[in-house]
Amino acid sequence: MNKLELHTELNQAIELKQFDQREALEAALCTRIGERLAESLERRGEAALVVSGGRTPAALFERLSRLPLAWSNVTVTLADERWVDEQHQDSNARTVRTHLLQNHAAQARFLPLVNEADTPHEGQAITEHALTQLPRVIDVVVLGMGEDGHTASFFPHAPELAQALDPKPASDCVAVTPPAAPWHRITLTLPRLLASREIIVHLCGESKLPVLQQALAVGPIAQMPIRAVLRQKKTPVAIYWAP
Repeated sequence: MNKLELHTELNQAIELKQFDQREALEAALCTRIGERLAESLERRGEAALVVSGGRTPAALFERLSRLPLAWSNVTVTLADERWVDEQHQDSNARTVRTHLLQNHAAQARFLPLVNEADTPHEGQAITEHALTQLPRVIDVVVLGMGEDGHTASFFPHAPELAQALDPKPASDCVAVTPPAAPWHRITLTLPRLLASREIIVHLCGESKLPVLQQALAVGPIAQMPIRAVLRQKKTPVAIYWAP
């Protein structure tokens, strides 16, 4: 049995793909994302991609950067961001600029989430205004998952979690104060992420499997907020995993 096929009774529509090597995963996922963007560029003349930061997607970003797409008509932004300067080593924007906005993809339009405000709570309105440049329907959202069951900056026990998951939010983004993780954050809300053609959860490492299996099982969303993505029926979800 495919070990990713456990505990999916809460959403049978989830597409589960596992690979023996990360390079194979990255190649397949790059092709999938490229096809989605190309379809939108052909149909609408524009496309939108939302990505996550961290170390996991760097190699994927480098593959994507070499795709011969009309990148000048592609808008890229982040699912969430630490409220740090873009030159900071923990900046997700730095990862995107270093690994994705290169080669052909250097022509893409990037919408950073951080602005000059001192805190994400003070800068939230500015970020929300910037996000009006993002098409209302995103073509692909790529998310990760922490070993505490968070995705984007939907952290368990964060005081702003309910606001971020609210099906009728007051804003497309929310400032977040993680209880344990470093740095204040800003994140796109769940409804803004779900306003997409598809969501891909990109996972690497054996340690992520038991977390994923727990997230796919019965339990409260507040305990493992990625369940809010996995259980919804509005937007197709695909999980890509490699050890």
